[in-house]
Amino acid sequence: MIIEQFIFTVVSLAIFVYMFFKMIKNNDTSYIVILILEAIGIVLNFLGFALFIELNMLLNILKYVVSIVIPGIVIIIEKRGMTLIEIMNIAIARIYLTVGNDKKAKEALLNLVSKIPDSYKGHKMLAELYEKEGGMRKSIDEYVQAIDINKKDYQSYYKVAELLNQLDKKDEATEMLFNLLNKKPDMYKATELLGDILISKEMYKEAVNVYQEALKYNPGSYEINYNLGIAYTMLNDFQNAKICYEKAAEINSLLYNAKYSLAEIALIYKDLEEAEKRFLESIEEDELSADAYYELAKIYLMKGDKETAINYVNTAIDIASKKIVEKVRKEPLFIPIMARISIPFNLENQAEKETKLTEKEIKAKEHLEEMVDITRHLSYNDINLLKKNVKEKNGKNINLENIERQSDERQK
Repeated sequence: MIIEQFIFTVVSLAIFVYMFFKMIKNNDTSYIVILILEAIGIVLNFLGFALFIELNMLLNILKYVVSIVIPGIVIIIEKRGMTLIEIMNIAIARIYLTVGNDKKAKEALLNLVSKIPDSYKGHKMLAELYEKEGGMRKSIDEYVQAIDINKKDYQSYYKVAELLNQLDKKDEATEMLFNLLNKKPDMYKATELLGDILISKEMYKEAVNVYQEALKYNPGSYEINYNLGIAYTMLNDFQNAKICYEKAAEINSLLYNAKYSLAEIALIYKDLEEAEKRFLESIEEDELSADAYYELAKIYLMKGDKETAINYVNTAIDIASKKIVEKVRKEPLFIPIMARISIPFNLENQAEKETKLTEKEIKAKEHLEEMVDITRHLSYNDINLLKKNVKEKNGKNINLENIERQSDERQK
């Protein structure tokens, strides 16, 4: 018992002296709290030692916690690059955030970065708080300061790019993401956002390069294969798009968007059996079922099976009346069966379902559907020409509209 008290006294006094000199050296009064806690533990131990009494378990635990455990934790954290004032202010900020008082949390963090401008944690938490409040520009400034302090904070790099994109500063976001991927090429979130931006800017070749680079680090990713398929689609490189969509669908059998795209590509190449198979798979997805049934109706009209076509188109209308009826009215194939198509009377009053497809998915889907219409009247020779993936001098894929025009001229 006496030995234990003696050891405790030596260790606690050593820590007390260490903390006292830290306070003097850093001119930081926040150490007073730690010194007071240590003094409480030392006094408790001294009373037990001087009065020859054994402290109960609760007091014994208390003296160790306040004199050794808490100061020890502070010392360990300081060894990792944080100061006591940082620890205290961040702890206070976290408490305020927990109880939902963002204003007080912000005050604690602003107080911290004013006293310690190179506080990485302080700037990072302020950035997150500003972002939560919608102050995107202030958030960017804080994230940038966090990056200046910690060059390997790749998450903050990404957040800056994401916020710049939200502010419609796509060029700055693109530059930031390219720099980030040079440092961390396997960061998929950065690849996805950069690909989205490039596709929105119609920089499809650059998007292809980004996705191909990402495949080196994660070749089994269905997201990367699928997005690469979208980029190839927008380049009219349907052969490579087909390969990517097939790979994505193989990795994730529930990726019905890839199957729908494969069906549209099959229609471009006049492979009705393959298209039918893929559309039948796509009807499992609520988002695509109406369009899939509509396309199946068109296929059966091409085959001469009007009854099946009528059933399919009416099913499509039941699922998404307004959208499908608009398509049907524009499609000459449906003229012979128009009298048997069930068009609702209150069509204008029906609200359209909110789509779950991303902007680039919608863009690729509409592009494929447009290409199906453009290539519908092409001859098989023209389709074979398309399959050869002819290149123009500028390196772009051959324009399908030019093929169609040449085909029409030959037919005349």
